[in-house]
Amino acid sequence: MESGTVQVYTGSGKGKTTAALGQAMRACGHGLKAIMIQFMKGNINYGELETAKKIPNFTIEQYGLETFVDKKNPGKKDIELAKRGLERAKEVVKSGEYDIVILDEINVALDYKLIPLDEVVNLIENKPKEVELILTGRYASPEIMKIADLVTEMLEIQHHYTKGVKAREGIEY
Repeated sequence: MESGTVQVYTGSGKGKTTAALGQAMRACGHGLKAIMIQFMKGNINYGELETAKKIPNFTIEQYGLETFVDKKNPGKKDIELAKRGLERAKEVVKSGEYDIVILDEINVALDYKLIPLDEVVNLIENKPKEVELILTGRYASPEIMKIADLVTEMLEIQHHYTKGVKAREGIEY
């Protein structure tokens, strides 16, 4: 690509990761190469992990545990994995190997203080011009939204979780 942008999908509503996955599918369908680095996610049977194996030029890597992170007291392993994910993100953005780099749930990792905001801002500001960079997750920081080219907020109007519907395989994961 000649000119990549920075996209942010944030907000309380469902669909942030799904939108980024759709963008990757579209890109791969045109022969581009995409990678999704998932922060705070690991070892859960997310459907996208299986689908990515079947899509040429699409890779997903996870940097998180199977359990939820305690925002008030994140574990050392949670912090270590998030930092490894950020280092990997820096590596792939600079490598020129990928046309699209998706940093899934990075906004939450930032909000939970697992990784430093200044390093992510630096990554965005210094990305090669041809790389499309997508950041997902609730709680996108004002600094990131300000430097992004596109910001979409998913707004929860109504959600079936409030009616007791549990996460369903193939729909929520």
